[in-house]
Amino acid sequence: MSDAIYIEITGTRGSAPRDAGTAMMVTAEHIEGTIGGGALEHSAIARARYLLATGGAEESRTIPLGPSLGQCCGGAVTLRYTRAPKQTDRASKAEHLPMETQRDRLPLWIWGAGHVGRAVVAACPPQAFAVTWIDSSADRFPDSCRAGITKIPAADMPLLAARAPVRAHHLIFTYSHDIDLALCAALLRRGAASIGLIGSATKRARFFKRLRAMGLEPAPITCPIGDKTLGKAPREIAHGTVQALLLASQPKVSA
Repeated sequence: MSDAIYIEITGTRGSAPRDAGTAMMVTAEHIEGTIGGGALEHSAIARARYLLATGGAEESRTIPLGPSLGQCCGGAVTLRYTRAPKQTDRASKAEHLPMETQRDRLPLWIWGAGHVGRAVVAACPPQAFAVTWIDSSADRFPDSCRAGITKIPAADMPLLAARAPVRAHHLIFTYSHDIDLALCAALLRRGAASIGLIGSATKRARFFKRLRAMGLEPAPITCPIGDKTLGKAPREIAHGTVQALLLASQPKVSA
């Protein structure tokens, strides 16, 4: 398969989940094989998909298996990302990730089921994100979406935000600036892994001023979101936003 990145363990130090020579294949929607599961594999898959999306060339990274990954192996592995085919463990099917990887998916709450919200849901790799999708009523969602998406109709979205998991990432795309502002306030009070808000620099300035007037520090909010060099269409905003989340989730590594 040409449009794929192969991740190969080329070296280990100390305790490691797999030996040198182990490899897996990653495409935009599938994986084959495993390099050991857990946070290491999750971050490696996210990096491979980033390279696929950006046309990245071959690279190697040495990753400590310690606190930055939430692991206690104490060793380190060197991974090579390449487009040259490698032998993988075919018994591990792409659509069935190891249980550790399922648990390590990033919790992502998407507020709003309009055009941009739908594009972001479609752009989220299911192996990377556990998506919870919220809007004010059930009829705002599409008739069907892929398996594994948790849809929640909530007449009072800010009330739900006040009870959201503090380790979740949040992206706000509702149809109302008032709801957007109330969601920002609720999430700042609650705490969140990250908060992304669609809008312009002007919206950012107005929202930040109003949030500070409420006694809240808006610095954790990213606005605008996405990559402006990609364009302003929903799919382009979605692509830039999802790639930024994937990149931000990468642990710090030594080259």
